[in-house]
Amino acid sequence: MTNRQGDIAGIDTVILPVVRDPADGFKVRRALPDSNRRMIGPFILFDHFGPEELDADHGFDIRPHPHVGLATVTYLIDGEIIHRDKLGEVRTIRPGKVNWMTAGSGIVHSEHTPPEFRASGSNLLGIQAWVALPSRHKDIAADFAHYGAAEIPRICDDGVEFTLIAGASDGLISPVRIFSEMIYAEIVLTGGAQYQVKPEHHDRAIYVVAGEVGVAGQSGTFGEAELIVLTPGVEVVLQAPVFHAARLMLIGGEPLAETHHI
Repeated sequence: MTNRQGDIAGIDTVILPVVRDPADGFKVRRALPDSNRRMIGPFILFDHFGPEELDADHGFDIRPHPHVGLATVTYLIDGEIIHRDKLGEVRTIRPGKVNWMTAGSGIVHSEHTPPEFRASGSNLLGIQAWVALPSRHKDIAADFAHYGAAEIPRICDDGVEFTLIAGASDGLISPVRIFSEMIYAEIVLTGGAQYQVKPEHHDRAIYVVAGEVGVAGQSGTFGEAELIVLTPGVEVVLQAPVFHAARLMLIGGEPLAETHHI
């Protein structure tokens, strides 16, 4: 990033992720929680994995482990992952699809590279986010929902591809079941394209998955793996550099009153 927060109107702070190793050498960049900002709306964890080239006979392996009192959301941009859980669900997630697992009172699951991808080698790029549940929903029955790419609302206009993973925005409503006011979307900007982030929620942040993005009319850009926390109540117009595309994730929502831990 060429300018830090305070230099650009509408930007509250910028979070740089830390590297974590949840899968025996497979590293992720973790933007949330951060020492200065533990949550953005209900988002309590935000992991960026890849882009990774997995050699033949190697894969992504998250062993069986429990979750409770939250939901996990897996969204792929490249590659495939198989989800298995104690409810008996076995699903392959591919780019554009959404796996939304509500842990509630408790669930155990695992995630792995499909056998055919492990045999040949593959690429992997995606985001896993954890969404805290309000206290009244923390003990609901565990559930798993898989949404195909055709079910997820998407619009393309003026160099902007907007995919609404969860919540409501830009005249779209996602079918994903949520338990508090939130927004989760993927935004792809072609070179020079702009996207207006409306102040629809108190908490909003933009994560740069690839490329660079700036604020229209102001100098400076933000680069890959930076989480840009926006100032509450301020409309911000994002713009990709003229000759470079940008892939972004928009997260946000209303802050939860309860304290949450992971």
